[in-house]
Amino acid sequence: MEDGKPVWAPHPTDGFQLGTIVDIGADSLTIEPLKQRGKTFLAPINQVFSAEDDVNKHVEDNCSLMYLNEATLLNNVRVRYSKDKIYTFVANILIAVNPYYDIPKLYTPETIKQYQGRSLGTLPPHVYAIADKAYRDMRVLKMSQSIIVSGESGAGKTENTKFVLRYLTTSYGTGQDIDERIVEANPLLEAFGNAKTVRNNNSSRFGKFVEIHFNEKNAVVGGFVSHYLLEKSRICTQSSEERNYHIFYRLCAGASEDIRQKFHLSSPDTFRYLNRGCTRFFASKDTDKQILQNRKSPEHMKSGPLKDPLLDDQGDFNRMSVAMKKIGLNDTEKLDLFRVVAGVLHLGNVDFEEAGSTSGGCTIKNQSSQTLEHCAELLGLDEEDLRVSLTTRVMLTTAGGAKGTVIKVPLKVEQANNARDALAKAVYSRLFDHVVTRVNQCFPFDSSANFIGVLDIAGFEYFEHNSFEQFCINYCNEKLQQFFNERILKEEQELYQREGLGVNEVHYVDNQDCIDLVEAKLVGILDILDEENRLPQPSDQHFTETVHNKHKGHFRLTVPRKSKLAVHRNVRDDEGFIVRHFAGAVCYETTKFVEKNNDALHMSLECLVSESKDRFIRELFDNSNNSKDVKQKAGKLSFISVGNKFKTQLNILLEKLRSTGSSFIRCIKPNLKMVSHQFEGAQILSQLQCSGMVSVLDLMQGGFPSRAPFHELYNMYQKYMPPKLTRLDPRLFCKALFKALGLNENDYKFGLTRVFFRPGKFAEFDQIMKSDPDHLAELVKKVNKWLIHSRWKKVQWCSLSVIKLKYKMLYRATACIKMQKTVRMWLCRKKHKPRIDGLVKVRNLKKRMDRFNEVVTGLKEGKQEMSKQVQELDASIDALMFKIKGTIMSRIDIDHEYQGLVTRSEQLLTSMQNKKKEEEERERLKRIQEEMEREKSRRAEEEQRRKQEEEDRRLKVEMEQKRKQDEEERKKREEEEKRIQMEMEQQLEAEREEEAGRQAVLEQERRDRELAMRIAQSEAELIPEEVQNDAGLRSNGTSGLPSSPERAAGPVVQATKAAAGTKKYELSKWKYAELRDAINTSCDIELLAACREEFHRRLKVYHAWKSRNKKRNTETEQRAPKSVTDYDHAPPVKTASQQNPAPPIPARQHEVAMNRQQRYFRIPFIRPGDQYKDPQNKKKGWWYAHFDGPWIARQMELHPDKHPILLVAGKDDMEMCELSLEETGLTRKRGAEILPRQFEEIWERCGGVQYLRSAIESRQARPTYATAMLQSMLK
Repeated sequence: MEDGKPVWAPHPTDGFQLGTIVDIGADSLTIEPLKQRGKTFLAPINQVFSAEDDVNKHVEDNCSLMYLNEATLLNNVRVRYSKDKIYTFVANILIAVNPYYDIPKLYTPETIKQYQGRSLGTLPPHVYAIADKAYRDMRVLKMSQSIIVSGESGAGKTENTKFVLRYLTTSYGTGQDIDERIVEANPLLEAFGNAKTVRNNNSSRFGKFVEIHFNEKNAVVGGFVSHYLLEKSRICTQSSEERNYHIFYRLCAGASEDIRQKFHLSSPDTFRYLNRGCTRFFASKDTDKQILQNRKSPEHMKSGPLKDPLLDDQGDFNRMSVAMKKIGLNDTEKLDLFRVVAGVLHLGNVDFEEAGSTSGGCTIKNQSSQTLEHCAELLGLDEEDLRVSLTTRVMLTTAGGAKGTVIKVPLKVEQANNARDALAKAVYSRLFDHVVTRVNQCFPFDSSANFIGVLDIAGFEYFEHNSFEQFCINYCNEKLQQFFNERILKEEQELYQREGLGVNEVHYVDNQDCIDLVEAKLVGILDILDEENRLPQPSDQHFTETVHNKHKGHFRLTVPRKSKLAVHRNVRDDEGFIVRHFAGAVCYETTKFVEKNNDALHMSLECLVSESKDRFIRELFDNSNNSKDVKQKAGKLSFISVGNKFKTQLNILLEKLRSTGSSFIRCIKPNLKMVSHQFEGAQILSQLQCSGMVSVLDLMQGGFPSRAPFHELYNMYQKYMPPKLTRLDPRLFCKALFKALGLNENDYKFGLTRVFFRPGKFAEFDQIMKSDPDHLAELVKKVNKWLIHSRWKKVQWCSLSVIKLKYKMLYRATACIKMQKTVRMWLCRKKHKPRIDGLVKVRNLKKRMDRFNEVVTGLKEGKQEMSKQVQELDASIDALMFKIKGTIMSRIDIDHEYQGLVTRSEQLLTSMQNKKKEEEERERLKRIQEEMEREKSRRAEEEQRRKQEEEDRRLKVEMEQKRKQDEEERKKREEEEKRIQMEMEQQLEAEREEEAGRQAVLEQERRDRELAMRIAQSEAELIPEEVQNDAGLRSNGTSGLPSSPERAAGPVVQATKAAAGTKKYELSKWKYAELRDAINTSCDIELLAACREEFHRRLKVYHAWKSRNKKRNTETEQRAPKSVTDYDHAPPVKTASQQNPAPPIPARQHEVAMNRQQRYFRIPFIRPGDQYKDPQNKKKGWWYAHFDGPWIARQMELHPDKHPILLVAGKDDMEMCELSLEETGLTRKRGAEILPRQFEEIWERCGGVQYLRSAIESRQARPTYATAMLQSMLK
């Protein structure tokens, strides 16, 4: 703080920023950034670090800096990166930043020669220096070495691996073809195992450990490649911005026309396994023109090719072909590889559809027949066998009959798709295994003394959606991080403690509990997953629940809802889990965990490809089948654990690493956009922390990375020393040697069994010791001289003791002088204490002036006057301070003037506060007035609403009274009709009795005449006359009979018959259209009423016919609620009044009586189809009707889960209620009638105005009161 030296403080994007400390808190520091003067921020005290004096200075080894911390490490890497120096040492560990472009002369053959045989630190940091160190350690220590290359995807691991291999084969190869083959194997492995991801254009989707073997003469004799965990899910699916493996695109872009025709290849967008991701090729401007148009996808044509300086699909295909030739693959083997790749592409295009049979299986679509034929041809399979194997599964019975009976079980579409994808993954993964095996066959070796292994495996991965592949990769990185901690940190500190060096302990996170969570027996996640796979019906949900139950309360495991990311909090507990890795927490979605953990095919599919007509395909599957259990049952999916296999491979790898010496290359990704010269500090700092570099710095701050046992140094240099010195014991020998050389004691430290060196100092010591013999003779003289000096040490110590006593006496004299000085100072302080105290009080008063300025700033009136008074008070304070400093004043005088200033300041503050209160009071009164006005307007609105409600209540009361009055009138009318009906029945009864008497007389006369005829048969001549007279009499008699009842009938019957027989208009023969046109156009009120009567009579007849002829068990459209239509269909009680209905009221009188009255009704409504589905009436709707006179004019049906149904007279007659108002009985329903305003509000809200207007414009609406009102409103 006092020196003002800059420090490094945290920054969200740059990682750290320079600033100065301005204040110290309890556990934080207040920092002022150098680039933003005046602004401060708080930073945790453990995240603020000292900065170098020159922040633009860079060093090749971070251990050479004055301050070793993560901030200086990041700054050193940043400065070197800006100068294209991408390599930096941290002791013996190399940091490599990906430049994303080719740096000139960085990897030339001349550069390789420079680093041969040179120690670390003698030349600038380089990947070649690490490779040469590994070679020299192998040669000197006679022990195999390993180089672990780690980092995120896109950090440059693969490229640095290639540079290490090229250096070793070029520098220490035998110059034979074997050296070139080791280097050329990489392009082939990259083609089949690398792909474009969102983070890296050339991401290795598998891990590999490349061993270069050396003979006793330390020359390269061969190599061997081990591979781990190929990402098989990428073969079938990729995200939109990613691609499948490079080989697919290179084959489409670079294959010759012959190969293209032979393998039926086309553009990437035509293949299912490619078109769900990015289908563009990598190409430059020149090579893009060389690719034929029919090989490019529409996406490539639209957006152009992908750009990357190291990738070019067409050129890489040609380079891959050359590499295949160099490592010994002939043309037949090359075509075999390409043919299988093409076969996998065609296999993905096979589509399935549901079969029409009852078996529930599926068949291959007709469109896929050609694709199936191509696939079978390329893989050497029978087309029909392939069809059957993809759509069915073979099972063998084990009980219930003859054992061994073959049953074909049809597969559903989803199961067939899974079987197809599983076959594609199996074929490609075995092809990749074959490629690696073939590569290993290209550089064989008979015997090997030692090897140098280079490990290149995917770094720590975390995406938005993480699956089984990310789980295995991060488990591998946990193991490698543990190995790094053991080799670099744990073993180092244990060694320091054993040797008694007294170096401070470095704390690091031990991740053994996380590794146990994954790989522990029985309770580890991998073992739980294997156990789930063995169940008859395994499921991902059951596996996830088991993991949570077995590890409830485990620190490293938690549920997804506790994630800090919103997208992971949406994942259910049985769909995933979160693991806290060394680099951060990762949420894994367990969907398809069980499927991806099983590396086996259905036996029917595997037998099909194993018996292929193609020898190459048979060989791919022969190797895997030999190791399988022959007792596996056909049709049952055998279980081969991917996780367990990977765990076994990983443990073998780590045992191999522990048995070798190790070097580390930490690759760093400078930015997420993968562009050059862009340094994202925060992201890089996170990578440095995750890779353990910060812990290494803490260790190196007080550590010694180079060391050598005393006996080794003695044996190494005794041949250079004379016999006199070699007689010394090794420890004294080394001590004498170091003293003779004059080495700085801070550069080395002696332990119990060995000597330790600071970084780079052992190389200097070695260089001095191996210098010319003359210099060595001089060294011997120095050693003899040092031995003589050591014998005189005791004498010198005695002398120093006497001198020490002398200086003790001088110290006491100095202490007496200091006591005198302190007393004088105290007297002087006592004299001037009043002035000092007064000055302090006046200064405190001056500090309060800021508060005055704040109050003045807040004033709205009188600001200028108050500001002037504040300035005067400030000037008075300054004058008093000057007076105290310049003159000698007593405490009383100072207090008197100080109190005056305090009184003035208080008065000024009081007046300003009063002004402020007055302004606030005015503002408060203004707010109160505004509140009163709002309250007044609210009350007025409330009063208006109350009046409206009273008016509505009054209208409803009137409507209820009118309904009761109508009900009474109706009852009276019914009683009158009953009385008239009784009179009619009595008259009809009398007529019937009279008619019966008349019939009896006629019957008697007929009988008498027949008797007379039988008696007087002999008197035939007399009969004709009598017959004629009798007939004439009878005809006269009977002709008058029918008229007698009619004349005798009562006056009511005569009036009824007269009214029925004398209608004014005969409308029964009119057509429907003529009736409708007459209603719409006629001005004759009587004709209009008669037409309406006839129109609605026909509607009733039509709907009655429609209901009689409806289909059984079908719902009919309901035109009105059942409670309305029931009035028209009362129970048929056979009474005389129904057999002889009363004469209808004339239409004209009815119209005049109603006077076209407008009435509105609303009743609850339940559809017939819903009355049984919804017994609780939750789907109850409302039926609204507007009656214009006796007939309906508008109708609405509102239902909770349907759109409103709007109907108007004329346009929708067939769907509307056909009954008259009297027939509906609505006027007799209590509470059914509503106000016009209520109906019109609902009508307008449901879009009725627009509906009626469109009906009027299309001339479909019948003239009613509603149409007239709307037309007048529009005018």
